[in-house]
Amino acid sequence: MPARIQPTVRQVRLGTELRRLREAAGLSSRNAAGLLGVNPAQMSQFEAGNAGINEERVRRLAAHYACTDSELIEALVGMAADRSRGWWEDYRGVLPPVFLDLAELEHHATFIEEISTAHVPGLFQTEEYARAVITYWRPELPESEVKPRVEHRMRRKAVLARCPYEVVLHEPVMRTRVADRRVARDQLDSLLAQSEAHNVTVRIIPFDVDGFAGASAELLYAGGRVPALDTAQRDTPQGPAFMDAASQLRSMRTLFRKVEGVSLDPVRSRDYIHRLTKEL
Repeated sequence: MPARIQPTVRQVRLGTELRRLREAAGLSSRNAAGLLGVNPAQMSQFEAGNAGINEERVRRLAAHYACTDSELIEALVGMAADRSRGWWEDYRGVLPPVFLDLAELEHHATFIEEISTAHVPGLFQTEEYARAVITYWRPELPESEVKPRVEHRMRRKAVLARCPYEVVLHEPVMRTRVADRRVARDQLDSLLAQSEAHNVTVRIIPFDVDGFAGASAELLYAGGRVPALDTAQRDTPQGPAFMDAASQLRSMRTLFRKVEGVSLDPVRSRDYIHRLTKEL
């Protein structure tokens, strides 16, 4: 099987987890290759996500690595078995790969938690709001590139039909007019409507709340099939970064709970958004 030109974050994650299990077992890559009857270069390709690995080989490796976490093993087997083509693949070669990786991450998430202190999160954005944000940061983009970005963002929202989603928003998110008054009002109306869904929880941090020092605490946290497969995503000066190390995930979970702890409860948050809408 030829090596993948550009593996997805999910494919890389499967390889990373297999490497972690191997290292925990105290085996070298050469040792593991021998267990499968492949050469070390092929084993490196598996662990880098550059080559697919089948379910039977994942089970064999887990057995040789003495992994007893059956839920983790089944989750990894499921990742190896998944050959489906998601809707985001329609945009491969059209949008940067990170756009596709984010959509794939959300699609497979068992829950999503998000902190936003600058903009309404992409999963909540109206089409006009999304277009205003995209064209502000990338004014040089022609319409032929803006349109698929907006369309992709709108299609990501399908995940809200089935995935538990909790988001904490700082007040500037609602007050900042990325376009004009009408777009801002429509966005708040949409936010209120979406917050009524049974699987969606929206919390607000008002300007005057005490104990909030996280004005730059942007975060998206996606739950995996098992906690060990959770993933956090944060924006950095170099672009979006996906994090999956155990220490990073602990830190991100702690961050979310801190921010959540100073937010208003969902009922008071909806009332707060109502008030802000009337002020527009």
